[in-house]
Amino acid sequence: MLKEYKTVTEVVGPLMVVEGVEGVKFEELVDIEIQTGERRRGRVLEIDRDKAVIQLFEGSTGINLQETKVRFLGRPLELAVSEDMLGRAFDGMGKPIDDGPKIIPEERRDINGVPMNPVARDYPSEFIQTGISAIDGLNTLVRGQKLPIFSGSGLPHSEVAAQIARQARVIGEGEDDKFAVVFAAIGITFEEAQFFIEDFNRTGAINRAVLFMNLADDPAIERIGTPRMALTCAEYLAYEKDMHVLVILTDMTNYAEALRETSAARKEVPGRRGYPGYLYTDLSTIYERAGRMKGRKGSITQIPILTMPEDDITHPIPDLTGYITEGQIILSRELYRKGITPPIDVLPSLSRLKDEGVGEGKTREDHADTMNQLFAAYATGKKARDLAVILGETALSETDKAFAKFSEAFEERYVSQGYGSNRNIEETLELGWDLLKILPRGELKRIRDEYLEKYLPLETEGVE
Repeated sequence: MLKEYKTVTEVVGPLMVVEGVEGVKFEELVDIEIQTGERRRGRVLEIDRDKAVIQLFEGSTGINLQETKVRFLGRPLELAVSEDMLGRAFDGMGKPIDDGPKIIPEERRDINGVPMNPVARDYPSEFIQTGISAIDGLNTLVRGQKLPIFSGSGLPHSEVAAQIARQARVIGEGEDDKFAVVFAAIGITFEEAQFFIEDFNRTGAINRAVLFMNLADDPAIERIGTPRMALTCAEYLAYEKDMHVLVILTDMTNYAEALRETSAARKEVPGRRGYPGYLYTDLSTIYERAGRMKGRKGSITQIPILTMPEDDITHPIPDLTGYITEGQIILSRELYRKGITPPIDVLPSLSRLKDEGVGEGKTREDHADTMNQLFAAYATGKKARDLAVILGETALSETDKAFAKFSEAFEERYVSQGYGSNRNIEETLELGWDLLKILPRGELKRIRDEYLEKYLPLETEGVE
């Protein structure tokens, strides 16, 4: 028999204080009945002797301190998981929102998860194809990796997220049949939610996806639970059903804002920009749930997406995210203004595990060499274009002009492919070789001779 308390003494924002409690545990789920008979849920956030601080999921509006009844349920917040979740859409707390039947769970799991033992981790090494050349060719995504996308306000990160979710696949006989996408939208608008749902349904990507949608008008406190709901679902599919799961989380900035709101309500000492001092630790409990586990066939790959306030990459959210994850993909406002879609800035972008997912048997033997050459040539070409702006094009040598021409073609043909174009890795590599024809053969110093002879015969040399 659950004990009922009517000793609510304070409500501040999304927090409620209950006194005189006994046997209450951290993260315990709470049932709250307000004076109108309406039931709300919360979880225990802090315990101090006989006082418990409760985090309210549905907000504190309309709560009467004297007539509110509180019951501690003796279990943490859980998600009912089943393979039938594939093809379904849920709200931020795991309730179906697609008019489909209720999920009959195979089991219920604590959304806070269990940390993966570092000794049990297997090193990421298999290639994941996103269909986007700027990622597949130059900043390769590897199965089990954490590769965030850093965006800015007004940039098309929603379109990029939908494109990756729609096109991503693993290469290998029978492997793609075991691939799934778990997509969690955190604090997005109703229009964005409709865009994602319609895009998934229109393209058929919904059949292999699980969607969690937390809207901007939902209580901010739900945003703290939404990514954990998604990762709990992903862990079940990966480690119990042997699937390769790609988790996309957008927008982690909204998650951090909700964390700051809760911290302020608890009157904690703020850290940088008002965010709690434990922001790094909290983000790590989300990001570090991705990976491959020894002895398990499944894997979890994670792409968190965040908008950098004022395009500031030193802001605490992207700064701390960069410390935890293995690289970053950066969207460029300059490229976006030029009409490049998707506007991925390849020079500051980095996938720290890209070398592990390329080469013979994974992509193609020439991938690593062409990757390095394209990157170096684009950087040289951008410098040449900047020099031409200052000194005029006449100040450039013929080689500099070739590199400048290459950099323009690279942006227009390689980076800019549109949101509906799905290039396989062969097409991306061939496009790279085609662009390298613009440069003098003697400048291709990062590619081995045997690959030049095989993929760029002498008669196809571009500069005369």
